[in-house]
Amino acid sequence: MNKLEYEEKYLSKGFKYIAGADEVGRGPLAGPVVVCALIMPLDDIIEGVNDSKKLTEKKRNALYDVIKSKAIAYEITELEPEEIDKINILEAVKVCFTNAVKNLSVKPDAVLIDGNDLKLPIDAEYVVKGDLKSYTIGCASILAKVYRDRLMEEYAKEYPEYGFEKHKGYGTKAHIDKIKEIGPCKIHRRTFIKNFWAE
Repeated sequence: MNKLEYEEKYLSKGFKYIAGADEVGRGPLAGPVVVCALIMPLDDIIEGVNDSKKLTEKKRNALYDVIKSKAIAYEITELEPEEIDKINILEAVKVCFTNAVKNLSVKPDAVLIDGNDLKLPIDAEYVVKGDLKSYTIGCASILAKVYRDRLMEEYAKEYPEYGFEKHKGYGTKAHIDKIKEIGPCKIHRRTFIKNFWAE
């Protein structure tokens, strides 16, 4: 698979800066949703970039540092559980994508976004499974995932009873059982746990 197929389409039109953006944390019961948008040099490809979920934690962490050091520009945005509960997760994802792209220190000539059309207020091409198909989106997916994972590991120290370092806030049986047993903490998304927890 040519991981630069989408980027090359825009390069052939004379575009220079092609941004990729991806989101992580749409489904968890706790913690923020995170989006990374970035612009990578396309003449200096980093080996091993792939969908972040298909890489080992060790490999992701190693690539995270290399991607950050080589990026022309990158921006990571997040929205906290309180905001997600207020506006719903889809709107939260839209806000994060929009802010991440708009706040890039270098203005992109084109934007590639992972997933289905979100009808964002920015011009973008949406690529289903983009983290697999596009090098730039793949780089963004790694930065977003490692950033959020590290955040959840910090929360695990603050709220050790929930085991956030293991499941990163996703709805594992152990996590749900713990919410039922002791109730939610500050970083739980109330709208996500209402089926098994009532305040």
